[in-house]
Amino acid sequence: MTKGTPSQGKRQKRVHTVCRRCGKVSFNYAKKTCAACGFGRSAKLNKWGWHSHLARQTW
Repeated sequence: MTKGTPSQGKRQKRVHTVCRRCGKVSFNYAKKTCAACGFGRSAKLNKWGWHSHLARQTW
């Protein structure tokens, strides 16, 4: 199987659903964890060092 356009049509399974804590479509069905906020893995919210300066940006 090639990895180009023909194989993209076979990607039908939904990996993420809506997270109960942050509301983003980042909750992984299989891992039972949210990629955005860390729900299911940690009681603390995820935060990244590269994310803090984005909040101060004015576009």
